[in-house]
This record gives sequence, C-alpha cells and structure tokens, in this order.
Amino acid sequence: MSLESVRAFFAENAPDIDVLVTEQSSATVTLAAEAHGVAPEQIAKTICLRIGEETVLLVAAGTARLSNRKFKDRFAAKPRMLDAEQVLAVTSHPVGGVCPFGLPAPVPVYCDVSLKPFDEVVPAAGATNAAVRIAPDRMAGLVKGEWVDVCE
Repeated sequence: MSLESVRAFFAENAPDIDVLVTEQSSATVTLAAEAHGVAPEQIAKTICLRIGEETVLLVAAGTARLSNRKFKDRFAAKPRMLDAEQVLAVTSHPVGGVCPFGLPAPVPVYCDVSLKPFDEVVPAAGATNAAVRIAPDRMAGLVKGEWVDVCE
C-alpha cells in the first residue's frame, strides 16, 4: 500500500518520474547505493524525528550524520528518533522505505544541504526495494521541503 501511495503521488505531481523497483533490497544506504549504481552519499535517506511535540522528516545525504549541535541551534530542541512502529504510523512507509512522498497526512519536511552537491539523488519510494531518481531541488519543491544545515 505504501508503494502505491508513492506511485500515486508521482502520477499526480511528477508523472515524468518513474518509481524504480529492484529485486534486491535497498533498505540501507549501502544496499541502495549498490542496487542503483550510485555512491552512498547520493542516497537521500529520510529520518523521522520528533521536535518537541511535532513530528518531522529530515532528508539528508546517505553518509551525512545528524549534528546534535546544528540541529539544536536550528530548532531550539534536541531531535528524538521515532521507533519503527511510530515511523510506520506517521508515514505509512516501512523503515528502509521511508520517504517524503505519498504520506497519509502532511508532515513538515526538511532537506539537508548535504544533498545540494548532487544533480540527482536517490530517495526510497515507500518500500524496501523501491526508489526514485530526482534532482534535490525538485524533490524539495514537490514535498514543500525547507532547506536546512543540520548534518555533518
């Protein structure tokens, strides 16, 4: 169902972008990079976080690490990771397939500047073996993402 919500999102908002489904898993940055023939930093990983009472998604380069200092400076709060059940409840996507597309309800999306150096990034697409290829600025535009600098 999650994969279908992502397909529906792209059919409506960006029909020129294909959802790519692979035989092998792309549930981790390393597996996704292998499956799609890109460098690990080109994978756009999506992290589901809680800031106070608000749940948000952060999309960052695959090898980027969240900086607690930068995050606290930007959001005036410490980030808290959601567990797998909470992530599924918020996004409808399983861990390993989490993305900012096809969500059941609006969630604020932040895109880390670590994605900016790439012409194309590869975020998951609602399943542990699905992804899309997309320019970072286009991705941010489609999901109404705000650019932030919270990773190292």
